[in-house]
Amino acid sequence: MRKAIIKRKTKETKIELKLNLDGQGRNKIKSGIPFFDHMLTLFSQHSLIDLEIVAKGDLKVDYHHTIEDIGLCLGEGLKKALGTKRGINRYGSKILPMDESLISISLDISNRPLLVFNVPLKKKQTKGFDIDLIEEFLQALVSRAGITLHVNLVYGRNSHHIIESIFKTLAKALAEAISLDKRVKGVPSTKGKL
Repeated sequence: MRKAIIKRKTKETKIELKLNLDGQGRNKIKSGIPFFDHMLTLFSQHSLIDLEIVAKGDLKVDYHHTIEDIGLCLGEGLKKALGTKRGINRYGSKILPMDESLISISLDISNRPLLVFNVPLKKKQTKGFDIDLIEEFLQALVSRAGITLHVNLVYGRNSHHIIESIFKTLAKALAEAISLDKRVKGVPSTKGKL
């Protein structure tokens, strides 16, 4: 089974994460950050990855440590659950709308972490949530998962819609990349290793 349990405890956060790559999108997310919980719920439902996260962080300082550490845990969980990566498609690419916004995401589960984030936003906060933390979350995720991830805003005005589209598009692209293909023998790389 492609599952993982990750626990992380620092002076700033305490996080427990469970995931099942071959799930149905069931989720229980409790980070203490309602907007972020909503985005992670969308991610789980649209990727069909079962995801449970319980996080306690120094939210009175700000949301940065909690969001970054959840990204680290999710990345570590993905890497652990993928194991040797035998039989996966490896690549995923989607372009999805959210009302007036359109996001393009392409990714490669390559073991070469890199984030390209071309999402210029005029608004810096939504409901008190610092929008720059989305990039921090994605950077943490790719660094631990070993994913090359390109996120591009094609167009859009509403910051909430843009961020929501990022999480939905990421979910669909990742679902494509982690899916198993019976025709893929071994690891999908000419090197024989990812």
